[in-house]
Amino acid sequence: MDTWVNSAEILGSDLPLELTGTGNRRAVLMAALRDAVRSGRLAPGTRLPPYRSLAADLGLARNTVADAYAELVAEGWLAARQGSGTRVAERAAPVTPVHRPRTPEPAARPLHDLVQGRPDPSAFPRTAWLASARRALAAAPDDAFGPGDPHGRPELRRALAGYLARVRGVRAGPERIVLCSGAAHALRLLAQVVGGPWAVEEYGLPFHRGLLASHGVGTRPLAVDADGALVDGLTRRDRAVLLTPAHQFPTGGPLHAARRAAVVDWARATGGLVVEDDYDGEFRYDRQPVGAVQGLDPEHVVLLGSVSKSLSPTLRIGWLVLPQRLVGPVVAAKGDREQWSSATEQLTLADFVESGAYDRQVRRMRQRHRRRRDQLVAALARRAPHVRVTGIAAGLHAVLELPPGTERPVVRAAARQGLAVEGLGDYLHPHAERAPHAGGAGAPVRDGLVVGYATPSEAGYPEALEALCRALPPAGPCAAATPHPAAAVPRTAAVPTPAPVSPPPPAAP
Repeated sequence: MDTWVNSAEILGSDLPLELTGTGNRRAVLMAALRDAVRSGRLAPGTRLPPYRSLAADLGLARNTVADAYAELVAEGWLAARQGSGTRVAERAAPVTPVHRPRTPEPAARPLHDLVQGRPDPSAFPRTAWLASARRALAAAPDDAFGPGDPHGRPELRRALAGYLARVRGVRAGPERIVLCSGAAHALRLLAQVVGGPWAVEEYGLPFHRGLLASHGVGTRPLAVDADGALVDGLTRRDRAVLLTPAHQFPTGGPLHAARRAAVVDWARATGGLVVEDDYDGEFRYDRQPVGAVQGLDPEHVVLLGSVSKSLSPTLRIGWLVLPQRLVGPVVAAKGDREQWSSATEQLTLADFVESGAYDRQVRRMRQRHRRRRDQLVAALARRAPHVRVTGIAAGLHAVLELPPGTERPVVRAAARQGLAVEGLGDYLHPHAERAPHAGGAGAPVRDGLVVGYATPSEAGYPEALEALCRALPPAGPCAAATPHPAAAVPRTAAVPTPAPVSPPPPAAP
């Protein structure tokens, strides 16, 4: 009797087998196949490779493999049917289950989603984007399909330079623009180049603070009121300050004109850097948006932008508008080649902007978001008139001011309604109680909800508002409590807007 020992794993075919043991070759092969079925590595219904292919991979005679298949079919391990090959028999369930680590069940998706920051994916302009993609690919130069330039495609940088000058009052040519994959990528690059520490607004994205910390950049909070960050708290020790001047995130106030000028004066006097996150600067509904702070001093302000709110976060396209001295270091931090944003999507976006399709999309979404915000305000007026919407009419979210001590219970009540919504406290800097106000006192914690009204579908939005209203606290003595100092300045859309330091840019066509 032939003896055969083979411990090699066969990877050439679609059937990995580890053949070990002694005995004739047909018996060893049959034992390996039975073990694969028992253990569950070959699930019921799995199609086996043709016997000729498996014989070639194992170095066996074709008849040996064919006989092994035939005997296993007779035993009931395998099933063979003319024209469909040989498969593991459906009745040959594994006797010994495979022991795999137990993975937790995915959390049930909420019925309604009012989490901020995500536009409705059904609003993506597929037809117009496809038309731009076709034109861009047809006109693309050959070098667009080679290793990417870390500056980004020149076509998109030219298109953005014109668009940002026209709509946001930005002063920069294409040579000052470096493309990236979004605001998070931009912050990583600046953290590497600028270093720390940074001052940040006391309310902001924890993800951004964590990202800076992961690059060794510590942050300290600046207090925020209805006029944005109190920039008089900046010091010479701060290397940079991260602001959301157009629409403070998430509290909703714009940066006052005097503070816009003051933060630029601080940067000039100390050599610090103003990092302007223009995350939704195109979406203001009660008046023409004020131009970007970058227009006041392009050599001391970096503007960050992306298409995550206007188009989709999945495109992974953002930009930095940089002082001249930082262009080289930021490009060096990116590396020798573009590794983040697809050149074809950059070319498509360039055409999308140049053709006017981007302006049309922004106008369409501006109208839609304004209508959504109006629906929110109207629903609260009917169902919860004691709950106030704060901040200016802008962006993709609003903050609802709640009675003290009710934020966490309301978030839990919303969850019981199948509603995903976040509390304002989720965005508070962990050291905000030490944030210096003009009078030197710490900022009291505010209770509120951050309601993202852009995510739900048109059909689902009314139901989401109903669930929100059911979760809100009833009117009572706590709702009429004396407001804390941070709420002393009105924060509604009716707040008089101070005269801008520089004339606002013309409206997008």
